[in-house]
Amino acid sequence: MELLDALGAGFSVALTPTNLLLAFFGCFVGTLIGALPGLGPVNGVAILIPLAFAMKLEPASALIMLSCIYYGCMYGGRISSIMLNIPGDEPAIMTTLDGYPMAKAGKAAEALGISAVASFIGATAATIGLTLFAPLLAQAAIHFGPSDYFALYVMAFATIGGVVGVNPAKTLLAAFLGLMLATVGLDPGTGTARYTFGSFNLYDGFDPIVSIVGLFAISEVLVYFETAARSGGDRIPLGRALPRLSEITKGLTASLRGSVIGFICGVLPGAGASLGAFVSYTTEKQFSDKDGTFGKGDPRGIAAPEAGNNAASGGALIPMLTLGVPGSGTTAVMLALLISLNIQPGPLLFEREPDMVWGLIASLYIANFVLLILNIPMVGLFTRLLSLPQWLLMPFVVMVSFIGIYSISHSTFDLMVMIGFGVLGYLLRKLDISLVPVVLGLLLGADMENNLRRALSISGGDFAVLFESPIALTIYAITILMLMLAFRMARKGAQTRGRD
Repeated sequence: MELLDALGAGFSVALTPTNLLLAFFGCFVGTLIGALPGLGPVNGVAILIPLAFAMKLEPASALIMLSCIYYGCMYGGRISSIMLNIPGDEPAIMTTLDGYPMAKAGKAAEALGISAVASFIGATAATIGLTLFAPLLAQAAIHFGPSDYFALYVMAFATIGGVVGVNPAKTLLAAFLGLMLATVGLDPGTGTARYTFGSFNLYDGFDPIVSIVGLFAISEVLVYFETAARSGGDRIPLGRALPRLSEITKGLTASLRGSVIGFICGVLPGAGASLGAFVSYTTEKQFSDKDGTFGKGDPRGIAAPEAGNNAASGGALIPMLTLGVPGSGTTAVMLALLISLNIQPGPLLFEREPDMVWGLIASLYIANFVLLILNIPMVGLFTRLLSLPQWLLMPFVVMVSFIGIYSISHSTFDLMVMIGFGVLGYLLRKLDISLVPVVLGLLLGADMENNLRRALSISGGDFAVLFESPIALTIYAITILMLMLAFRMARKGAQTRGRD
């Protein structure tokens, strides 16, 4: 009963005219961004974070807008995957396997409709899971001590490599780079300036928002400057406006299975939507591909990964809100927003900021219905956007980035820092190093260091305290199992590529 009362209070927040308008705006813009090849939810949220500051939104309103952009990006990523065989983001790669063959067979509208319904099922299942399990996890997390939180941060860094690439060395290098950048500023224990080079502007370290906008938005512009805009190929005619009911029904059980798998993957810190889509597709293929139709335009091959990646995106919000540990790259960016707004995610968030948390959850229910209504009749509009040249979009990205960052602190130093991080992001992209571990290190480095210091202070400097708690030991065990699973999947993937 308390849960229903809290959710009812959340709907009273979400249904205010301002928040409702922001939810619609986030759904629409997020779908557009998701449809653009290469941008994806991480870039979409990072690029539009400055807009939230420029609009001087309340924390709840800002989080609602960005969460709806997040959900919208996950919906929109399937459009270019199906129509052009170009994934809008990493999780949408699995959708190309059966989506594009369906489109080439003259079933583009059916494929888009199936993916929209599967996305709705997956995202709704994840939002229900968020409603039911997030408060329970928050209550359990109250019993976490410093050593337990340190173990959580170790899990976050150890498992992020399962999403961002197949090269563990590059992932580890990026994570260490983020941790090094997090040490810039005053030492929390002694107050000594570290790596500030005599600049008072760096005494507080790097602003997470400034660094993230530079890493993603500015580096995206620099990459565009280097490479000419590439044509994605001929657009495929949509044909029917709505999918056949029989096609949707065929993918229904696959959507339900994908939702459960994706939600579990999303809750695990560092896993995220990419793993949810991959595991959902491979599981469905093993379970249902009796006739060898997967990869040739099977509706279940669209429904499973789309439900999986959308369920994972919702599940990833649970560890971010309850533990302060992001479940995906996009929630890492959203975590930076909360920290910049002086809101500390964690087990006490549901007690200290109930209106914000439950308003967010309620807005996600609204966003799911908005996105379903938006994505079926307006498919034609979204696909036309794919033909827009990037030179029309990049000036807008630069404008939003500079105006938004300057509006935060009115500091030209922050603009220079943003450009510096943009160059760093560009160089890392050239080296094929993911930016997500860098962001994770920047965001969690300070908290990881503080919890390590507290644990060692309690034990008098004895490192054994890190392994004495049953909670910490359980987390380490889960981390080892996840790493073993990740290495096994990587080895199987290498063997598959070798046979090809």
